[in-house]
Amino acid sequence: MKRRDAFLLPLLTSHQNDTRPGRDRLEILTALTSAPSFDPLFRDDIIQIPQGHQIYRWFCRVPGCERATGLGDFCHTHREDWLAVTKKGVSRSTFLRTAEPLGQSTDQYGNFSCLICPERPARPGEYRLCELHFNKWSRAQVGNETALDLDEWGADQFPLPGFGVCMVRVCPLLADSPLGLCRRHGNAYRRAGSPGGASISQEWWCDDRSAASHTDRNQFQEWCNAEIAVALPAQLNLHGLRPLTQKEIQWGMFAHTQRQRPARWDVTALRMIVNACRETDATSIIDLDISSLTKTATGITKEILHELRLVYFTREETKEAGFIETRHFGVSLNQRLGHISLTAIPQRWLRDIAWDYFAGILSSPRCPSAHKLDQLRRAMTELGAFLEVDAPGGGHDPAVLTKEHADRFVADQRHRGEHALPSLAMVRSDGKPSIVTIGTRSIVFNHTRKILRKAMDDGVTDTLGLAREFVVALPNAGATAYPKRRRPFPDEVARALADEHNLAELTRVHDPHDEGARDIWEIIVTTGRRLGEVTELRWNCIGRLNGLAMLWHDQTKVGNYDAAIRIPDSLFARIAERQRKTLSRFADEHGYTPAGKERDGLALFPTNYRSTDGTIALSRPWFYSRFRAWVAALEVGHCVPHQARHTLATSLLRKGATLTHIRRYLGHVSDRMAEHYVHLSNTDLENVLEHVWVAGPGTAAPGELLAGNSSDALTKEQALAIAVDLARRSTPAEGGFCTFQPVVDGGACPWNLDCHNCDKFVLSGADLLYWRRKREQWRLLAEGAPDDATAEYLHRYFEPTARAIDGLEKALAGLGLLDDALALDLRKPQDYFHRVWSTAFRAADLVDAGDEEQSEYSDTCTTDDDPEQDIA
Repeated sequence: MKRRDAFLLPLLTSHQNDTRPGRDRLEILTALTSAPSFDPLFRDDIIQIPQGHQIYRWFCRVPGCERATGLGDFCHTHREDWLAVTKKGVSRSTFLRTAEPLGQSTDQYGNFSCLICPERPARPGEYRLCELHFNKWSRAQVGNETALDLDEWGADQFPLPGFGVCMVRVCPLLADSPLGLCRRHGNAYRRAGSPGGASISQEWWCDDRSAASHTDRNQFQEWCNAEIAVALPAQLNLHGLRPLTQKEIQWGMFAHTQRQRPARWDVTALRMIVNACRETDATSIIDLDISSLTKTATGITKEILHELRLVYFTREETKEAGFIETRHFGVSLNQRLGHISLTAIPQRWLRDIAWDYFAGILSSPRCPSAHKLDQLRRAMTELGAFLEVDAPGGGHDPAVLTKEHADRFVADQRHRGEHALPSLAMVRSDGKPSIVTIGTRSIVFNHTRKILRKAMDDGVTDTLGLAREFVVALPNAGATAYPKRRRPFPDEVARALADEHNLAELTRVHDPHDEGARDIWEIIVTTGRRLGEVTELRWNCIGRLNGLAMLWHDQTKVGNYDAAIRIPDSLFARIAERQRKTLSRFADEHGYTPAGKERDGLALFPTNYRSTDGTIALSRPWFYSRFRAWVAALEVGHCVPHQARHTLATSLLRKGATLTHIRRYLGHVSDRMAEHYVHLSNTDLENVLEHVWVAGPGTAAPGELLAGNSSDALTKEQALAIAVDLARRSTPAEGGFCTFQPVVDGGACPWNLDCHNCDKFVLSGADLLYWRRKREQWRLLAEGAPDDATAEYLHRYFEPTARAIDGLEKALAGLGLLDDALALDLRKPQDYFHRVWSTAFRAADLVDAGDEEQSEYSDTCTTDDDPEQDIA
């Protein structure tokens, strides 16, 4: 199936061979275009676009200039002036302020009537006079020695009847001669060889009763019916279109103006669409072959067709047609039309299950991203394509499917993924088959299982007769979707990517207009932000807080908005320079410098595509295309921008940051994700718990303590001094570990298993909750003592253990592991391999560490005040 047919299929299916849908659609569009909310500008057969319209722009950008554009944004005269002054270094904003506006061109024809004869068109030239009165005016000037006043002369003239409207069927202009054609169509008629032999007297301008003669009037009329309309800059002529086609174009133009960020539509491209519909006598714009149009006209046609789908189909009807529109659910996808075609799923029952699942998630409070929707569609398309070629009857009867068919589908996907074979159904944008990878295979397994399991839970599969064994046989790929992770940049690659000469080449060669490729790369390397977080930066993303340079950005992937991190002053200065460039380019485009909310809403790296107001940022594919070409020229091997994030995470850890701090600094959702970005050797893993939270490399003071209270936690040196390496042999004991090697080897304990008073006994973070429960038990015993002496004895007996517990908490806090230890649940087997087991402490050392806090507590409690008053 051709791509055009695939795009138009939902409309073509209910349009061809049936006139009723056409009548119904014409009635719908007529009602919509007659509504009060419809812009009257688009109601007429001839759409006259006013000067100043920013979406359908045709006028010169010089303020006050009344002439139409030629190439670019300027009229022919101003374009020549601009090309001349730009060589002298004059900025565009300066040119817009200093250029002299021009009036309407004297050679324009068709828009003006004669000043004396309203029914006759004015000829080109300085005077707005018809051909007859212009000749009279010329003869009058020859016979007078003094100059005549045109107004006084015109007051003595009499208006003459006109020749009617041009006989070309689609032309609304006035005819300028008895031939019945306007000036432009008269010239076109003569260039065509005068079919039909229409002619008039050479002296017709001085004979009002002169008439045209024809050798074959029917042939002349056929030419008039087939000729195209005159192209006027401010007009879109819809004459000669079928009624439905005309309404569709009018509705499409209006709907485009209602979009949040409408792109500028070239009137020339719209005129090309109209002319193509006339030439093919299209009943609807659906009949138009978009492959014959230019790229711009094709894009406009597709958007009009998308708007028509929203009108022609209700939400329920889209299920029957085999597609889904996200805007029917109130969801607008970023830089996407929101059309999801399911027609590539051959089986109707499977397509309906997919449609129901899409409808469910689009109706949910948290709608997935467009990327996730594409993954869901791919999964169901792959399953449907396989059943079409493997299952009996193409899999159209779900009752005949068994576990064996699901197993063969799984085996086929695994085989294709392991050998990089093409997909059965998916096609890339360039028309080539998509290659099945381990990642896409896992996506297919996970989503097909999820969708069909939900259908099974809802009872849909039982209604269809689909065997339960078929559904449960689909595997869950789990975390095997992307088994490989990015590597940090090797030293030689990092040096090449940071070399000043190479960075200059990135701008000079790959970003000649300096749209920000180097600045984006510098921010990524320095801060470790995701590419999307950098490209989407707003103009007001930097500032100083208490003298410190800060960068504000949105971590949309983890739902953390307007997050701030410290950045070095050098990067602050680079971003400030980019701010200046962005404002300068906005001023060049619009002729003024924005301020206030308008300035703050600008993108720091705005794109020229669909961004008339400068609020849309450069896309990630735009940066990837520049970065790939740059890296290829450096000959450093394959690398991607995201590796900078892995490089920074590993460097942070080696400089003293913990996984917890790395997670917070890089904006990860969990420590597990932070571990995915950290690349360590065995030695690094042994030392990871010896580090504290420190500031990142982009701060003014790298390595500065950021988390933990120094008054409550031990310092790094103190915690390191008392830490015990558990890599050597040990054996579990009650509430800790025994490190006495004879006992570890199986010998008898010389101290009769008095572990809690032994200096070979160590406590790890995994034992914290155990000892906290012990402390609570002793406190309850002391509170229930029959007299004060017994209670004091119990407190004094447990005091060394209490100091050890306090010391353990301080040591864990110093290492940033206190929260992890408190959250540890030893009922889960995986917790026995938790990193809080990696470090332990001698009980005697912990008692000493807790002495200071206990002494402060005793000093606080020993007062001369009444104990009852203290309790109160």
